[in-house]
Amino acid sequence: MSIWKRKPLGQLIAESAESEKGLKRTLTAWTLIALGIGAIIGAGLFVRTATAAAQSAGPSVTLAFVVAAIGCALAGLCYAELSSSIPISGSAYTYTYATMGEFLAWIIGWDLILEYAVGAATVGIAWSEYLNNLLVNVLHTSPIPYSLSHSPFQTNLETGEHGLINLPALFIVVAISLLLIKGIQESAFVNGIIVVVKVAIVIMIIIIGWNFINPANHTPYIPPTSIFTDEHGVGHDFGGFWGIIGAAGTVFFAFIGFDAVSTAAQETINPKKNMPIGILGSLAICTVLYILFGHVLTGVATVEDFRTGGKEASVAFAITKYMVGYEWLGQLVTVAILAGFSSVILVMLLGQSRVFYAMGKDGLLPKSFSDLHPKYKTPYKANLAILVIVGAFAAFVPGDIVGDMTSIGTLFAFVLVCVAVIILRKKEPNMVREFKTPWVPFVPILGVISCSLMMYGLGWTNWLRLFAWMAIGVVFYFVYGKKNSVLNNPQK
Repeated sequence: MSIWKRKPLGQLIAESAESEKGLKRTLTAWTLIALGIGAIIGAGLFVRTATAAAQSAGPSVTLAFVVAAIGCALAGLCYAELSSSIPISGSAYTYTYATMGEFLAWIIGWDLILEYAVGAATVGIAWSEYLNNLLVNVLHTSPIPYSLSHSPFQTNLETGEHGLINLPALFIVVAISLLLIKGIQESAFVNGIIVVVKVAIVIMIIIIGWNFINPANHTPYIPPTSIFTDEHGVGHDFGGFWGIIGAAGTVFFAFIGFDAVSTAAQETINPKKNMPIGILGSLAICTVLYILFGHVLTGVATVEDFRTGGKEASVAFAITKYMVGYEWLGQLVTVAILAGFSSVILVMLLGQSRVFYAMGKDGLLPKSFSDLHPKYKTPYKANLAILVIVGAFAAFVPGDIVGDMTSIGTLFAFVLVCVAVIILRKKEPNMVREFKTPWVPFVPILGVISCSLMMYGLGWTNWLRLFAWMAIGVVFYFVYGKKNSVLNNPQK
């Protein structure tokens, strides 16, 4: 019984053919670009930009977007090769099982739980902030009390009131989890509308906000090196090179979702040509929008505004405070962001359930996670477990903490995906690859270096949380996963 036993590629491809029969190749390069933009532009842009400016980079958050985009592009090329070679659910977990063995597959699966679950919780917390913004600024009613819309680790600096539980964040997680159990999914038409709305609002903020930029807010563009201590007493490198790298790790959260493009390889016309266009095209368009958005936001409001006033709702806050006469844009932003956030939570919870489902089928998690609802044909037990995990994070942990945990978890997954490409090229040189990552091993190695650098920039507290989470995962594997693994225990 080996912890390094690999899942045979033939078995994976057979499972792929069995579970995903009849997929038609209908997606073009432009469809993939639209899919990528829809997945990428979400909570990260509207929430993490202000956080990165406040804690790490100031106006040079624009340079952080460039660093993050380069790391994503390198990892994206590796995703494109693996997704076209092993087109089956489970994402990086499945790729790792085929290349590096069961133990590392477990580690990456456990890591993906961190990425998706904590990512959904982060967006849920942001949803809560924007709901209060909607109640106060759009509907002109009282907000949900501070104690019922913030975690126990947060305190209102003005009133001294402590948070107890974030009920709105918990509500949206429960509501979407129940929708997923019932099997109701947004149609491509509705998702398309949300994408158009989100992109239109970003472009509107850039064009209108450009006239409200105060040059003093961009001086100096790269702040001098110092330490910023946040409300939790944690120090962050602010300004200079490490400030930009730290901000890149933070805004990296804004790029999570581009790997959704790679999972569509089996349905893409001419994936050799269109897959890299879809991945790199959507990344390039979003990076340009992100840089312009970051430049405008840090020019309109001050770093101090992001630290004290706006928090997760900094975009609407900046528009309301500084862009006089355009309060309607702040209201529009709030309404549209709530809808956009809801779709992002749905995608993350859906992705999480697919990982739970795959790990349940392999026996590494309880087999019940692969049980389908007798009526709705969804992995409802996996969804209920996810509801408890994500709901707890959303209700009781501050947004900035869970956001950085998602970033470090995803970056770790990207590192393993880059390594998997190098290993598969050596071990399976004759495997059919619809798309090949260029310049192997240089591109994957550069991907490992850039993602590792951003992980380092996220600071020791996030590394501590990652190691603590992984330690729990290792214990769970040896106590449960190894003994129940279908691959290692075929008689079970």
